[in-house]
Amino acid sequence: MKIEFVSDVACPWCAVGLASLERALERIGEDLLVELRFEPFELNPTLGPEGSDAAEYLRAKYGLSAEQLARNRENIRRRGAEVGFTFGERTHVWNTFDAHRLLYWAGLEGRQRELKRALLEAYHGEGRNPGAHDVLVELAGRVGLDPARAAAILAGDSYAAEVRAREAHWQSLGVHAVPSLIVDDRHLIQGGQPPEVFEQALRRIAAERTPA
Repeated sequence: MKIEFVSDVACPWCAVGLASLERALERIGEDLLVELRFEPFELNPTLGPEGSDAAEYLRAKYGLSAEQLARNRENIRRRGAEVGFTFGERTHVWNTFDAHRLLYWAGLEGRQRELKRALLEAYHGEGRNPGAHDVLVELAGRVGLDPARAAAILAGDSYAAEVRAREAHWQSLGVHAVPSLIVDDRHLIQGGQPPEVFEQALRRIAAERTPA
């Protein structure tokens, strides 16, 4: 089974969704062989390298009051804790395009899932800048990628065209919210669902394609 996980490093529900999906896959175990790929989506594509204050940016973008924002954050923290993801303080939002370029390369090197996890934990858990080249190089090395190659990629425009093409592809198919999971090019599951929802959906899809 092929699962394409369309998401952004900046998206807290993507962190919840990935942790939840991984719990579901653990429950399914060897009953299902899954190829998991991560696809790019940018929530804040127009942000400059300096980023923006998170509370101000989110209130302006979504029209949320301070109280609504606080409730949303508490809900996200609770949902994360339920699937083993710990949210820290995120006081800033940044552009994530370079993170997506590095994730594209990591996919070619067989380390995409590890780098995705490291990026989500660095930003949502530690409040670090997922667009800063020093952070990206450090995380690349941490998950077994070549730091020198990572630095060279970030210093140029490697994989920029590929990332933009993938983003355009998903937008053309109507994906405008993340996380979005596309299963076997046919089935769409959206949102940071609980593990049991992912598990039930994947088992159902697998059963539907298995000959009687």
